[in-house]
Amino acid sequence: MTSSIAPVHRRQWLVPTGLILLSAVPVIAGGVRVGELAGGATVTPDNARFFAMPVPVLLHIFGATVFCWLGALQFAPGLRRRAWHRYAGRILVPSGIVAALSGMWMTLWYPLPEHDGPPLGPLGVIRLVVGGAMAAALVLGLLAARRRDFAQHRAWMIRGYALGLGAGTQAFTHAAWAVVVGTPTTEVPRIFLVGGGWVINLIVAEWAIRRARG
Repeated sequence: MTSSIAPVHRRQWLVPTGLILLSAVPVIAGGVRVGELAGGATVTPDNARFFAMPVPVLLHIFGATVFCWLGALQFAPGLRRRAWHRYAGRILVPSGIVAALSGMWMTLWYPLPEHDGPPLGPLGVIRLVVGGAMAAALVLGLLAARRRDFAQHRAWMIRGYALGLGAGTQAFTHAAWAVVVGTPTTEVPRIFLVGGGWVINLIVAEWAIRRARG
């Protein structure tokens, strides 16, 4: 009996573990950024905006880290059936909204690298739309849970999580491009590489939603 149950139990953690690993690159990068700000690293053209206004980026890093890693655990079936799922959600939703709104703020008000284009250029607009959609999905998921419409709650939370995990997938789209072409230095490839990460995540999210509905 024990030997048959153990593999099933381990399989329940495959998805949460994969999601934690997917978010590891941006989370580690965020930790390095926090270390730079806390340790007084040398100010360069690439990081000057963060030293000039550190609060938005710190809110984004901490909000996104909590959202990505705590959100990954919500995909464990055993935890979803416990009160832990509800209590964790009370941290998860505000963290995700903070990450989304701070990301939108940085898009609009931080001086962006030249290859990202202007704040209201194509890439900036994509970021603003995704940030707004992520925050809206989390709010809709919360409202669905309050109505006890758990199918809609799960669907909206999966969509919101997929958007929040975009940076993890974008690390792979950028890595693949770098191997084949080299580091992108203009706005056009960045649009496809950044946007592509979100598109991939949303496709997987919709597949997961439909699979859960049977």
